[in-house]
Amino acid sequence: MAAAPPDAELAALLAGEHGDPHRLLGPHVEDGRLIVRTVQPRARRVQVHVGGSAWPAIPAGPAGLFVADCGPATDGEVVADLLEVEGPEGRPQVTADPFRFAPQLGSLDLHLFGEGRHRRLYDHLGAHPRVVDAVAGTVFAVWAPNARGVQLVGDFNGWDGRGHPLRNVMGSGIYELFVPGVGPGTRYKFAILTAVGRWQLKADPFAFATEAPPRTASVVAASGMAPGGWSDGPWLEARALGDPLRRPLSIYEVHLGSWRRRPEEGGRPLSYRELAEPLADYVELMGFTHVEFLPVAEHPLTASWGYQVTGYYAPTARYGSPDDFRALVDHLHRRGIGVIVDWVPAHFPRDDFALARFDGTALYEHDDPRQGSHPDWGTLIFNFGRNEVRNFLIANALFWCDAYHVDGLRVDAVASMLYLDYSRPEGAWVPNRYGGRENLDAIGFLQELNTAVHGEHPGVLMVAEESTAWPGVSRPAHLGGLGFGFKWNMGWMHDTLDYFHRDPVHRRFHHNQLTFGLLYAWTENFVLPLSHDEVVHGKRSLLGKMPGDRWQQLANLRALFGLMWAHPGKQLLFMGDEFGQDREWDVERSLDWHLLDQPPHRGIQTLVHDLNRAYRECRSLWARDHEPEGFRWIDANDPDANVIAFARLGGDEDPPLVCVGNLSPVPRLGYRLGLPAAGSWEERLNTDSRHYGGSDVGNLGQVAAEPVPFHGFPQSVLLSLPPLATLWLVPTRPPALG
Repeated sequence: MAAAPPDAELAALLAGEHGDPHRLLGPHVEDGRLIVRTVQPRARRVQVHVGGSAWPAIPAGPAGLFVADCGPATDGEVVADLLEVEGPEGRPQVTADPFRFAPQLGSLDLHLFGEGRHRRLYDHLGAHPRVVDAVAGTVFAVWAPNARGVQLVGDFNGWDGRGHPLRNVMGSGIYELFVPGVGPGTRYKFAILTAVGRWQLKADPFAFATEAPPRTASVVAASGMAPGGWSDGPWLEARALGDPLRRPLSIYEVHLGSWRRRPEEGGRPLSYRELAEPLADYVELMGFTHVEFLPVAEHPLTASWGYQVTGYYAPTARYGSPDDFRALVDHLHRRGIGVIVDWVPAHFPRDDFALARFDGTALYEHDDPRQGSHPDWGTLIFNFGRNEVRNFLIANALFWCDAYHVDGLRVDAVASMLYLDYSRPEGAWVPNRYGGRENLDAIGFLQELNTAVHGEHPGVLMVAEESTAWPGVSRPAHLGGLGFGFKWNMGWMHDTLDYFHRDPVHRRFHHNQLTFGLLYAWTENFVLPLSHDEVVHGKRSLLGKMPGDRWQQLANLRALFGLMWAHPGKQLLFMGDEFGQDREWDVERSLDWHLLDQPPHRGIQTLVHDLNRAYRECRSLWARDHEPEGFRWIDANDPDANVIAFARLGGDEDPPLVCVGNLSPVPRLGYRLGLPAAGSWEERLNTDSRHYGGSDVGNLGQVAAEPVPFHGFPQSVLLSLPPLATLWLVPTRPPALG
């Protein structure tokens, strides 16, 4: 037998800290003979099969090292070999030797990753079922540059990684191993030896599937939908055409686990596939253009609603497999419904099995807690200045668009990313290189992110949840903006809800809360959000926020929706609000669908349906939604009556829409209002209609403008304004604008 490798190398290998285990393990020609080494710590007997012959492998020291001398090497070549391993249970298994395969990662992949520019990084890191040299198996790759060694553990090796150490490819810090015979459904983790000699088990940051919580293993997943599985080609083609700013956008925000449950099965949530048809039926019935899912990526704590992500590349296993989630998206697309998912790049949790201190160092997060620790949520903050971390996140955003065909990402907690002193007292934050509070690395990351997504997936929406006055959030990155397509209008949300929760007798002193938003309405491309955040943690449901008796609460909510759908900006409404959910949202319970047995709640649902229908039909509500020319005040200054009125204007061929809100409980009869066009006007919508549960005060469906100048228009009309209600008026024939 040939001479053994140096003791120091063998010791490093058996200790799990040899950076190139392929140099010792697998087949090698040494002194003209074919030598095969393998580590099989649980084996009773090992044989090596080469060219039809079997050669016994002899134990060679501790920790399960076996060595086979397979005779003279033919022409000095290393030939393929199979390992026959008899385990403690006595059943021999034959498999290809993992250490006879060449690296699967190329130098270009490593170079692009090091620069932070590998847009399809997810095709190379993680676990990828693959056929290599006619052998089926899975390639595993993980970035752990500060590790002393990495081993692979899983179902296939009894969760003992000593026989599956990974190679540090070209010293890049990416560790890789092809394991024959391992396929989809296999559970695994990485065992990482840190610089201080401590072993830790970590889930794969690029895992495409996981165990269902509370279990935390990664799971090998098939790559992509099965051939012929997607049927949404026409949807994707149409999505790439046109301008999202000039299209109707009405979003139904959904938490998948609590939209609807099965009480007959212990109240379990519906699976992705079980949700597909009823959710599509409901959203289509209600007239929303898109659904927005609270974070779908894997997270260990249900009570976090998905905002503490541990598996950025894996849809949560709570509701099914990756293919099940693809099927849900595909079904919604076939029904003409877009899919937005909440995405969380601002922070991640400290769970030991996930990203935190991944290789024993602050790899994904900042090491300095003044930059890397979030004071509000107890989480860690990504190091946006590190090329590989930016690449991880940007590739992840592209992955959701590529692998799951999502139509938009709503980026969570952008404000916390932009400011170095966010929620930090003086002295607890680190200024940027110019001495300022702006997080320059995060700004650069967001600009690169939006440029990449918009460039590679035209028509995909990028929406920022940003709660400050940061300029240019939804302006192009090449013009100095952050590059988002839309921004949540948190100011409108806070002002409007604060106004509506007040007793009408006090509203005259807060009239500016209804009008102030129009001073900045076109500084960004806004979405008007009444989201999940407004109906939890003691804030009460939307209906519960409204003042007065039950009739007034219902009327206020209807009036709010009427104003919201007419206001400049797109709409977002959280599930349950569309039928006046009474209680706060509970992530562990289904919505209270039984409320629809009560006419007042059914009336609110009917109103939202009619609002969405009218919104789609009235181009003036969205054709120039993000231009000041699409809006004109009629009367912003009648606080004593609690009345506001404005017109929405589209193109030359689009009839205007006039919105009037009477937010007092007193009917206003004979209320004169200027109109932007002469002729007859139809009462297109009245939130006080008896069909919605109102008192049916109105104008008998139609009014005629008189040649009486008022509010700066040459014509006006006398209206009956119902109490706590919103009216929409549209011309009954092509208008003659005044």
